[in-house]
Amino acid sequence: MQKPMTGVRVLEVAQFTFVPSAGAVLADWGADVIKIENPVTGDGQRGLVTVGGRSATAPGVAFAPMMEAPNRGKRSVGLSLALNHSRPVFEELVRRSDVFLTNYLPQARAKLRIDLDAIRRINPSIIYVAGSGFGSEGPDRDSGAHDVTAFWARSGSADEVTHTDSERSAGMPAAGYGDNMGGITIAGAVAAALYGRQTTGQTSVIDVSLLAVGAWANQFNLNLAMLYDCPLPKIDHRGQAPGNPLTGAYRCSDGRFIQLSMLQPTRYWSPVCRVFGLEEAADDERFASLESLAAHAEEATELIAYAIGSRTLEQCRHLLNQSGGQWAPVQDAWETANDESLIANGRIADVIDAQGNKQRLVANPVKFDEATVHLTRAPMFAEHTDEVLRELGICDHELVELKMEGAIT
Repeated sequence: MQKPMTGVRVLEVAQFTFVPSAGAVLADWGADVIKIENPVTGDGQRGLVTVGGRSATAPGVAFAPMMEAPNRGKRSVGLSLALNHSRPVFEELVRRSDVFLTNYLPQARAKLRIDLDAIRRINPSIIYVAGSGFGSEGPDRDSGAHDVTAFWARSGSADEVTHTDSERSAGMPAAGYGDNMGGITIAGAVAAALYGRQTTGQTSVIDVSLLAVGAWANQFNLNLAMLYDCPLPKIDHRGQAPGNPLTGAYRCSDGRFIQLSMLQPTRYWSPVCRVFGLEEAADDERFASLESLAAHAEEATELIAYAIGSRTLEQCRHLLNQSGGQWAPVQDAWETANDESLIANGRIADVIDAQGNKQRLVANPVKFDEATVHLTRAPMFAEHTDEVLRELGICDHELVELKMEGAIT
């Protein structure tokens, strides 16, 4: 099956995860993504040794997930954007591209001549995409950011999950947490822009900020705050809806947690009680209607807490699966990586690393036409420089000269 982005060429001048992860998704969907890297240092993410307090690699393995995930499927070209000798090569790549991706700040873009005006002078029809911390307008347009600052802290998410008596703000759940959400947002925007160009003949400038993605993710709370026209009151983040004991997190006897999310409590109250052997509670008039259940929510919550708390996760799993209600175990990363539903749907996929070993990566969440996912590893630094430049018609003699001048690697 032909992938939907087959035939689309993307030129990426970006580092770390936010915008590069968009390029990875587009590559997954079939685009030819050419990643421009500094010919000396490469993408700054290549040098990360630890991420979030954990080692970024495994002993004796060249496979580094923090580099692989946002760069898989691309071709890497080591090319200096600062030297005049390499400018003709860069401009030819721009001419042949449909999309230009960057997360460089405005000042750096202007200095390197990769700002919108410079790129459009070379290719007027190219779709220009800029990812940033805070957007292309406003007082912080020139400020750098990472997802932990713009997406997590400034969007209100960190505050929402930080307990009032905590001495520290709640940390972001994982490295790249906001970057990856922003990346797939950009990929969707690129798809829309390509369709728009095809149907109207008009190209697009796409601007996506980590702050905007964070606000979108946290929009329920932001919309409420704007409706109330004041800060929202802090709430207990056990996750339970007021008056509904069939929502929230409950601890099992083995210390594991279960998250309930049965938003129609009168529909599920009796089935849940019966699978746990709470026959009297199943028919108790105190829990028969929304009003009476809410009025006796404390007693109902105690019953559910006892039923779950006296059983292991596996015992609860067996019983809750018979109830018909919505619930999930609270899993760690290892459990989720081996989740049967993710694997069955191809969202955990194999990839062969640079050493020929089979590894696994999380696939992007979009599944096309029931097709099997085939991932290609991230490129080694400047792995495809010669290949890509030969496609531009540059001969071996010119390649040697460019390398001697420091224009390419």
